[in-house]
Amino acid sequence: MLRAKLCGMKTVGAARAAEGAGADFIGFIFWRRSHRFVEPEQAARIVEAVPHVKKVGVFVDETPEVVNLIAKQCHLDFVQLHGHEDAAYAEQMEVPVIKAYRYGDGFSAEAANAYPAAMILVDAYQEGTAGGTGTRFDWQRAQREVAAVRKPVLIAGGISEANVGEVNAIFHPFAVDVSGSLEVHREKSAERIAAFMAQIDKINGRN
Repeated sequence: MLRAKLCGMKTVGAARAAEGAGADFIGFIFWRRSHRFVEPEQAARIVEAVPHVKKVGVFVDETPEVVNLIAKQCHLDFVQLHGHEDAAYAEQMEVPVIKAYRYGDGFSAEAANAYPAAMILVDAYQEGTAGGTGTRFDWQRAQREVAAVRKPVLIAGGISEANVGEVNAIFHPFAVDVSGSLEVHREKSAERIAAFMAQIDKINGRN
């Protein structure tokens, strides 16, 4: 069963479209340098409107105190650590952790397995960014190393309706993480969300 995390939610409408289409997780970006950044107060309002989907907050080298505060304020189910947070940092989190690694930036299954996280996310590496670039990494080259991760794995980076079947065939991941391919003019599109989730349903034999 391939699950889907639709990230970068900024509006109630987009979140409802994701939940209605069957998304398993939605993500909120709490990194101010991203154009998908959302204020915690707005995220909390969105969360109230979508009770059935799991909520993930994405943070980049934020202080543990702020992460825990926002997690509580927004009733997050997971926090996704997308920076240089070490194991001691992760152990301070009050909700389960998704640790993001960038393939090509020192990723190793050994490090991922040792990290105190519930899930591991593998994204594309692009120098000077923390992720969310919409570019894909070398999936074929990464397959063997990713397969050695003993925790649920999410694959991110350049995933769309057109290639999610390829991602699933190569990695058989727990979930895929998508954002940019769901957008038109940098805003989430209900139509693109529905089309992507229809492809997930097809992969899972639901239609």
